[in-house]
Amino acid sequence: MTRHRFHGDEARFDVLAEFVTARFPQARYVADVAGGQGMLTRLLRKRFGLEAEVVDPRGWTLKGVPARAEPYLATLADYYDLIVGLHPDEALREVVDSARVRPVLVVPCCNFWDRDRKLGRDELLTAITAHHRALGGRAEHVELAFRGPKNHALILLPPPTRNG
Repeated sequence: MTRHRFHGDEARFDVLAEFVTARFPQARYVADVAGGQGMLTRLLRKRFGLEAEVVDPRGWTLKGVPARAEPYLATLADYYDLIVGLHPDEALREVVDSARVRPVLVVPCCNFWDRDRKLGRDELLTAITAHHRALGGRAEHVELAFRGPKNHALILLPPPTRNG
């Protein structure tokens, strides 16, 4: 098998794919936002049989990995069962806003949340959590089993619907 080179801990893709399938067993259609080369999407598809695709304007994925070469917008969330943002950079706000209608798993890396003040990892997680809870959604902080410090994730669940 060909080895691919990535920045950061290569184990993050395996860890996240296993976490996604264990935590969200009902999810069939997954958006891998800002998924770069698409290694997470590849694992979700080949190992776990999910319909996953990368949504990333850079449009450069590994051979055979389905992708939409466009910026991710929260309005796309209705199409998917789960939105995953593993270090989504500039798409952070759109990923989080997707949790208004779909479950989201986000592992933020950089402060693309608040351009007016510097936020470290913990402050960033707190700000996102407060924002989502203010909308009536639920948020859970989890630490994923790969090398950090960018291994802290939030699970964001939509606010309850009035009809259900």
